[in-house]
Amino acid sequence: MFNDIGALELVTIVVLAILIFGPDKLPKVIQDVSAMIRKIRSFSDSAKQDIRSELGPDFKDFEFEDLNPKNFIRKQLTENEDLKEIRSSFDLRKELNDVTDAVNSKEDGSAAAPAASATPAAAAGPDLLKKPAAPAPEQRTPFDADAT
Repeated sequence: MFNDIGALELVTIVVLAILIFGPDKLPKVIQDVSAMIRKIRSFSDSAKQDIRSELGPDFKDFEFEDLNPKNFIRKQLTENEDLKEIRSSFDLRKELNDVTDAVNSKEDGSAAAPAASATPAAAAGPDLLKKPAAPAPEQRTPFDADAT
């Protein structure tokens, strides 16, 4: 309940309470506040029980904390069997290792046989290691200094 209140803030609240209510009335105020908190909690618990009884036997294990969107999504992602199966079948590390093996074997094959790229069989696919040739001067677009 007081997770975000520090020691200095708590001391400040106590000093203010003593100054406002005085040392004579402070115990009575504390009793009244604690009784009010107990009544609110009992009212809340009875309302929860009424809602559960109205929903029927299918919702006996229904928790109101599950209505929080964060908790709902977390519960659906961790308890859904279909998602667990999909998550286990999609192994990103395996996919990444397959891609790196393919890239490494492609680099090893191209470095081992540079003369093979001149053959017509290798010309069928694009050469990914070479930069494209510069276009001929008549194909270049004119430079426009005003456009920059």
